[in-house]
Amino acid sequence: MKVIIKNVVRYFLLSFGAVLTLLPFIWMLLTSLKTPAEALSIPLVWFPKILRWGNYVQALHAAPFARYCLNSLVVTGTTTLGQLFTCILAAFAFTHLQFYGRHLLFTLLIALMLVPGELLLIPNFVTLAHLHWIDTYAALIVPWLTSIFTMFTLHQAFKTQSLTTYYAARVDGASDWQYLWTILVPAQRSTIIAVGILQVIGSWNAFMWPLVVTNSDHLRTLPVGLTAFTNDTGTNYPLLMAATAFVILPLLILYLLLQKYIIAGMKKANLKG
Repeated sequence: MKVIIKNVVRYFLLSFGAVLTLLPFIWMLLTSLKTPAEALSIPLVWFPKILRWGNYVQALHAAPFARYCLNSLVVTGTTTLGQLFTCILAAFAFTHLQFYGRHLLFTLLIALMLVPGELLLIPNFVTLAHLHWIDTYAALIVPWLTSIFTMFTLHQAFKTQSLTTYYAARVDGASDWQYLWTILVPAQRSTIIAVGILQVIGSWNAFMWPLVVTNSDHLRTLPVGLTAFTNDTGTNYPLLMAATAFVILPLLILYLLLQKYIIAGMKKANLKG
């Protein structure tokens, strides 16, 4: 009986947490089908009287979202691949190579994680302005081609790989480059995919940095493009929620395609813990 009660309480709490997590998304979808008056009504009207699917068509024509989507794809894909490449190399160097000042340099890098990102906004903007990169793809991509968090995560994952394998590969004639890409990276695939997904989500949803470094409409990304529904007279919430649904859709598809790798990464992290 105690086991049954415990399971009932556990599943009830899990279900309650799942409902709370999904509640904002349900509200977003329902609001996207309302009229502006229904979206701002007091008391709150959850279900619209008439489902206005035309809001999605209006949202797509309210701004050049095809261009925004292309920009988001280019920026997200480039920054994710670039960040994984540089951080894999850095993590390998800190875990497998011996060089002077390795521990001190790694400690300084970890200490930089304590600096809030907002404090770096102005210095980074000034640096890009001196390079004449403002309102270019370089401003959207280059500052995010590496990440201390990703490097640290991969560093911890690479440390679990026995150095005996590394030394055996070296004795057999494999170079560091061959060992890294043929043995170490495949062995840590789940962790690499997990941090890659985190970077995809962060880059796809980035708002402040693209807003600051872009002036032209043809360089804006999807999150910045959502500001098209806000003007001096207010915000058109149904169209904004309809456009937000389009922004979330690619991430949802990505999760459905890679969920087994996400679960594998979580299990691996639990085993390490």
